[in-house]
Amino acid sequence: MRDFSSFFLMSTEDVRRYAVEVLHRFAPDEETECREIGDGNINYVFQVRSLLDGHSVIVKQADRLLRSSGRPLDLYRNKIEARILQLEGELAPGYVPEVYYYDEAMAATSMEDVSSCRNLRKELMENRVYSHLSEGISSFLADTLLPTTDLVLDAEEKKQRVRFFTNPELCKITEDLVLTEPYYDYKGRNIITAGNEAFVRTFLYEDEALLAAVASLRLNFMNNAQALLHGDLHSGSIFINEQELKVLDPEFAFYGPMGYDIGNVIGNLFFAWANKAFTCPEQETVINALAQSIAEIWDKTGEKLALRYDELVTFPLYRTPAFRKAWLDSVMADSAGYAGTEIIRRTVGDSKVMELNSVTDLTLKLPMERALIKLGIALIKQRKSFRRGRDLTDLFRLILA
Repeated sequence: MRDFSSFFLMSTEDVRRYAVEVLHRFAPDEETECREIGDGNINYVFQVRSLLDGHSVIVKQADRLLRSSGRPLDLYRNKIEARILQLEGELAPGYVPEVYYYDEAMAATSMEDVSSCRNLRKELMENRVYSHLSEGISSFLADTLLPTTDLVLDAEEKKQRVRFFTNPELCKITEDLVLTEPYYDYKGRNIITAGNEAFVRTFLYEDEALLAAVASLRLNFMNNAQALLHGDLHSGSIFINEQELKVLDPEFAFYGPMGYDIGNVIGNLFFAWANKAFTCPEQETVINALAQSIAEIWDKTGEKLALRYDELVTFPLYRTPAFRKAWLDSVMADSAGYAGTEIIRRTVGDSKVMELNSVTDLTLKLPMERALIKLGIALIKQRKSFRRGRDLTDLFRLILA
């Protein structure tokens, strides 16, 4: 049997043994089971569980190759993920899995099993909208983003963190799939539903004002090392039950504009709303709850950022009221813009979501996608004009009317 002193891609049996010999989470003679539970494209995720008392551990191992294409990837991303989970656990206790051990040789992070929570995207598809979602995710965003900025951190420490969390390969994926190809399909990878080709060409590829706005957001993403981001905070990275909320899978973490994380959360909730609006419009209670959650996340995140600003920011120049207002306004403007880019990229790009893929009736799918594209465009172009969460939800209601 291979030891664990140098990297190899582990099987379920290897992971079961690893949990005993390296992690010491189970006794050598304890009966355990191991199964792969991940469904992603760049990592392998395993659950090891005791058959004696049910206690368990999650082992997440990075691969050197992208599963879908075999494209090489740097294992360093696993170190980034382990470290950001540790930092977020300090800043927002209870909102991320506890990290037990990071193994650099095996590119494996062992952590708390949060399987008592369920995937938010799937829960919303099943018409389960949680009333505490807005309170939990807004606290997570405010508590993990603002304290990692130059407004709060010592300048030297901030620069060291920027260097540590430099994540060029996964940032390149975002720069291409989110902020380039939906508007300039230079790799030919966009997947456009038959019947919407002309609509996409007119409203995305040929709209000069939109292209200019996206260019600004793209450059901001690439150059504004504002805060430490999760980097891929969609509803499939949020797990929830009636009591708690957990944020998982920050392998795309890097220093970038805060609005990218906030916008990703908001943008993905619009997919759930759109799906209900077109496939089961009679579910008015669910639709209204989704709209309320979106509006509350926007409002509560803005309010909590303002409160945290007043608590944490001490440098006199940054406490100038005009600067404070302009800074907070810019974060929320970015949030609207990146919500728009997330909506558009999932609709026309090659990384879809189940809210769209599950709709096969073209009489529903075509107008649903057009409504989402119109929403994304408006969020991008008008990103500086939104002041309340209701402004976002009223906009989508108008588009759906």
